[in-house]
Amino acid sequence: MTLLRTALAASALALLPLAAPLQANPYESSMRDYLESEVLLWVFDPLVIDAIRTQNNRLGTLPQDQIDALDQDWRAQVGTGTQPLVDTVLTHPASDFLRERAHDTAGAISEIFLMDANGLNVAATGATSDYWQGDEAKFQETFLVGPGAVHVGDVEFDESTQSYLGQVSVSVMDPDTREVIGAVTVGLNADMLY
Repeated sequence: MTLLRTALAASALALLPLAAPLQANPYESSMRDYLESEVLLWVFDPLVIDAIRTQNNRLGTLPQDQIDALDQDWRAQVGTGTQPLVDTVLTHPASDFLRERAHDTAGAISEIFLMDANGLNVAATGATSDYWQGDEAKFQETFLVGPGAVHVGDVEFDESTQSYLGQVSVSVMDPDTREVIGAVTVGLNADMLY
């Protein structure tokens, strides 16, 4: 790990206790520990930062009607044979990087996705049900709060995987400007955290 990534991870870790809400579920402590010990080691990788920066520069701040139209397009495309918008996210080099990170955990991570400043997907390990995350706590309680902000979602039983899954999200800071540029959400297999 480079000295810069180590310093950035340490900076983010120092901010985590400030953003920590009261524990809402019995897995929250383990999910936060996993975020600190595993996710923050790679979330500041230049590939991740560049992917978010590039999309922010390309899209700028979009009006809500354009965000809604993109989200509707995404939802209509998921699971079909023709999914150009979904494919732009899933074939992004940062998506390959995220899939490698998930694969390296031997099942502890079920999904990872990056969000830009609009709350739109940048890269992901798989297709999410929607393109816009900006109306959800995973974005609002991280990106909108600031550096080091963390959101820990509820753990729920997932019928398709027959396991308990939960999401932990953290804001992503640009190492050059020290400003929040996006967020990352990591789906965790709660059974593997104990």
